[in-house]
Order: sequence, then C-alpha cells, then structure tokens
Amino acid sequence: MSELATDREAPRKKVKTASSTLATTVYDRIRSDILSGALSPEKKLRTEELRELYDAGNSPIREALNRLSSDGFVVREEQRGFHVASVSRAELHELVKTRCWLEETALRQSIANGDDAWEEKLVVVHHRLSKVPRFTDEENYARNPEWEIQHREFHMALISACGSRWLMGFCEQLHDQSDRYRQLAVATSFPARDPKDEHLAIFSAAIARDADTAVDLLCNHYKRTAKIIDTSGSTFID
Repeated sequence: MSELATDREAPRKKVKTASSTLATTVYDRIRSDILSGALSPEKKLRTEELRELYDAGNSPIREALNRLSSDGFVVREEQRGFHVASVSRAELHELVKTRCWLEETALRQSIANGDDAWEEKLVVVHHRLSKVPRFTDEENYARNPEWEIQHREFHMALISACGSRWLMGFCEQLHDQSDRYRQLAVATSFPARDPKDEHLAIFSAAIARDADTAVDLLCNHYKRTAKIIDTSGSTFID
C-alpha cells in the first residue's frame, strides 16, 4: 500500500474511533439514567430530546439506543421509535428466580475453585463495601453512586472464580436488570433495611468455603429484596 493510501485511511480510522467512543459514552449515560429511574419505565425516547440532554448527534444516539435495545433496557417498535422497557411483578420474580439458578452454580464453582487471589479479592471488595455509606443524604435516601459501584463489585467478586465468562456475563446482565427494580423502589422500600449484615454473612460463608450456607444466604438476600420491592407500592405494568 502506498504512503498516500495509508494517509487517506488514517483519518477514517480516527473518526470511526471517536464516533464509537462517543456512542459508548452516550450508551453509558442513558443506561445509568434508566437504572437509576431518571428515565422512567415506558418513557418515550425522542431523538431530539436525547440530543439536547446528552449533547450528542443522531448517530451516537441511535447506536446507543440500538445497544440498549439488545440489552433489554430499551424497546424498539416499528414506526414508533424507542421507549424505556416497562417493569412488571412477573418479570421481577422471573429475574430473581433465574438469578438464583445461575448464581448458585457460579458461587458453588467459585467456592470450589477459588484460590488465594480470589479470597484476597473478596476480602478487599467486602471491606470497601462495608466502609461506604449507602446514601449520600440519609434523610432523603439519595443513592450513593460509590456504594452502587462497590455493591456490584462485591456480588461479582463472589462468583468471579466460577471459570466461565459466559456464566459471568449472564449474571452481570441479570444483576443490572434486577438492580433497575431496586433503584425504582429505593426511596420507599429500603430506608429501614441495612444489607450490611446480609453481605457479611454471605462473605463469611464464602470465605469459609461453606457452599450450601453461602448459596442459601445469597438467594434469600435476592428474594428478600424482591419481596420488599413487590410490596413497596411501586408502579408496575402487569
């Protein structure tokens, strides 16, 4: 290939990379707003509004929406565009049931296969989670983004030695979908609940290599969350 041809190709690659990076940024921001409830279930996602809200052009907006549609956070309808996926009690209970099925396998495998590095990682992430306040404003129960990050890290660390990236990927998707329900109900449902003791019990059983107890505690942890959400008075589409 001539130097001239190489020079001509270089700008194209640079533009494509920049466009992909912007689309990823928009994807992350919209996804975060859906998970937090800032973009409510069934909200119509109009391109012109999203352009202004996220300071991006049509192309990255459309790419982000298509990715979110593949992930199940957004629904695309022919001739009607995009809207935020709805929520329902039936889906909530299906998510928790499936999450328990998959994470039981993942946790048992992690406990069986986890080495010293897995234990050390689990100790570190649990310590970090225990030190971060759950809310930035205790009176208004304003979610603390740092707690949310550490909470996810803890649950993923528990199953990180399962030996299957596919299983990890499915568990991560279910975590995010379930977390959306938790965020929608957090202000009315969770003020009286402090999951710190629940996390400590799960952590302790995992470190002790007690798979039966760890799985039982983890599944009850998820089921209790679902029950609180279910009785919170949150609006569901049934």
